[in-house]
Amino acid sequence: MSTQVTHIMPTYYNQLPVSFEYGRGAWLWDNNDQPYLDSLAGIAVCGLGHTHPAITQTIIDQAGKLLHTSNTYTISKQIELAKKLTRVAGMDQAYFCNSGAETNETAIKLARVYAKKKNIDAPIIITMKNSFHGRTIATLSASGNDRLHIGFEPLVSDFVYVTLNDIQELNSAVLQHKNQIVAIMLEPIQGDGGIKIVTNEYLEQVRALCDQYDWLMIIDEVQTGMGRTGKWFAYQHSSIQPDVMTVAKALGNGIPIGACLARGKANNLFGPGKHGSTFGGNPFACAVGASVIDTMEKENIIKNASEMGNYLINKLKITLEQHPGVVAIRGQGLMIGIELDKPCMDLTTIGLRNKLLFNITANKVVRLLPPLIINQNEADEIVKRLELSIAEFYSTAST
Repeated sequence: MSTQVTHIMPTYYNQLPVSFEYGRGAWLWDNNDQPYLDSLAGIAVCGLGHTHPAITQTIIDQAGKLLHTSNTYTISKQIELAKKLTRVAGMDQAYFCNSGAETNETAIKLARVYAKKKNIDAPIIITMKNSFHGRTIATLSASGNDRLHIGFEPLVSDFVYVTLNDIQELNSAVLQHKNQIVAIMLEPIQGDGGIKIVTNEYLEQVRALCDQYDWLMIIDEVQTGMGRTGKWFAYQHSSIQPDVMTVAKALGNGIPIGACLARGKANNLFGPGKHGSTFGGNPFACAVGASVIDTMEKENIIKNASEMGNYLINKLKITLEQHPGVVAIRGQGLMIGIELDKPCMDLTTIGLRNKLLFNITANKVVRLLPPLIINQNEADEIVKRLELSIAEFYSTAST
């Protein structure tokens, strides 16, 4: 039996039968010129929507000047972005790379270097069950999800997984491994894990443990960062500050860029030659990143994300909470999950028929990540189209 060979490796399952040609704001048009309401934003990437005029102009201007040199030389745009990003993040230093996985890989390497300074030969990083930190060997090893691990064993060792928000389980792991622990790493909201939100109490306990034992607190803000939750970064809803923080996705509004940020005892851990990236921090990506921050401040995007997030969550609860198949509606800002009582991977196909884009995470949670620039009419339309899609899903399932 012959196996069909395509020119694209089949790494993505259930790719939907639609291809988009252009976008404006929160809308995308397919190659038949049909409009779709985008409540996914490239999985939390296009926070400013599609073809935002300021970002488009920055891309045009910078492409006409300079795309790339090398980190062998000083890159003025990189310095500019580092100043802007550390200011809004409450951090000190930035290292630039190309993706969320790379920036989390950087954070793990920082923790290993920190362990050497503390004479820990087999350092352990505590991470959370159901977490997602990337698909490189180290970052998928850090992710507490067996589904990601299968087929890639042996994994990078010395990650210990605990349940998010379970302080007793965290303290038990600390008692068992405290002489080898060097860092605790977590997402403020588990996106891939089903929109599970960390409590402020848990964050404060993690911060207290890291202070007590001189560990690094690493916050993965790859999906939650850049205004997604109604603050620049989700940790800013609490009283804590991390030692290391990672950001990517919405920083470039579609242009690949990531950053690992450090503060305090995490500053200056890397020396020359300890880490690097050919493309990381190039003039083009950094010009766009700086423009994203400028635009968000100028247009008060974070305020809109907070207000529209509250509006959308409340409207979803009014409309869907009494549906017998809806288990929970949760979220913060414009990062929202609607948990159903059964696996619902097919729901995205129904959504496509209703011209609404979203995805499914944790097998049965509808994940909404609309652009941060949405207005009330678009929020209403998301609810209307999602209600129709869920009704059709359950009607089909019962026949």
